[in-house]
Amino acid sequence: MDTEKKEIKRINKLTLLIMAVVVLLLLVAGGGYYIYNQKQQMSEMTQAFVLEKESLEDEFNDLSLQYEGYKFSVGNDSLLSLLSTEQGKVQRLLEELRTVKATNASRINQLKKELETLRKVMRNYVIQIDSLNTANQILKEENKQVIKKYEQVSSSATKLKEEKEKLAERVTLASRLDATDISVTPTNSRGKKMTKIKRMEQFVINFKLAKNITAPVGEKVVYLRIMKPDDDVLVKSRADVFVFENKEINYSIKKLVEYEGEDLPITVYWKIEEFLSPGTYRVDVFADGNHIGKKTFVLEE
Repeated sequence: MDTEKKEIKRINKLTLLIMAVVVLLLLVAGGGYYIYNQKQQMSEMTQAFVLEKESLEDEFNDLSLQYEGYKFSVGNDSLLSLLSTEQGKVQRLLEELRTVKATNASRINQLKKELETLRKVMRNYVIQIDSLNTANQILKEENKQVIKKYEQVSSSATKLKEEKEKLAERVTLASRLDATDISVTPTNSRGKKMTKIKRMEQFVINFKLAKNITAPVGEKVVYLRIMKPDDDVLVKSRADVFVFENKEINYSIKKLVEYEGEDLPITVYWKIEEFLSPGTYRVDVFADGNHIGKKTFVLEE
């Protein structure tokens, strides 16, 4: 009987011990699972913090790039300086964000707020930039219209100037004297026409200042140049010069006449004192600074 009781007690103790071990094992397993689950949650949270931090860095980078892009489209120096200042703030906050631990939720939240503030500032600048661009576009259009009008006025002025110059040129041409009916007759001292060079003693040159009611009247100095076949000028003195086209050139004969706007016959003489060779000669007539006529003639031996 005593033996049975002892056995029952021993079995009860063993059962209690087993139950205690089972409970302890359950507690250890439960605690292990709880710790594992907490670690898993912490890992997931840390990864989420890292991703959030990286996303925030990307947003700061994007904002900095937006500031950089707008700087190239702004021509206003004051606004450009403000944009540069704000971009500097973005860069400093970005550098700070890169050094902050991903788990520092408090500072990261503060940086998020800073980012939102900077975005609001950016939106204000965008409005100003758009307004400036619109104003600039209006000014450009107005400037185009002004330039167009200026070009039209300038073109009209140029045309008027050209027409005035053409009119002045026509008036000048119309008022210029004209030597016509030029003839050169080689003669002897008695005025008889000669055909042989060795018998020639003078040239009798006849011409006419043609009628021109637009030409200035009064005293005129008429110059004649007699050119030899070698293009040398017959002169009595190399000091005999007059101005033509801003240069002093030699003349052969000079004659002062009174011109009244009507046909004026003129005769001049050249006494032959130099050796003349056969060939083609030319007489050029000048008056009022203009070349007003010419005539060629041939001398034979």
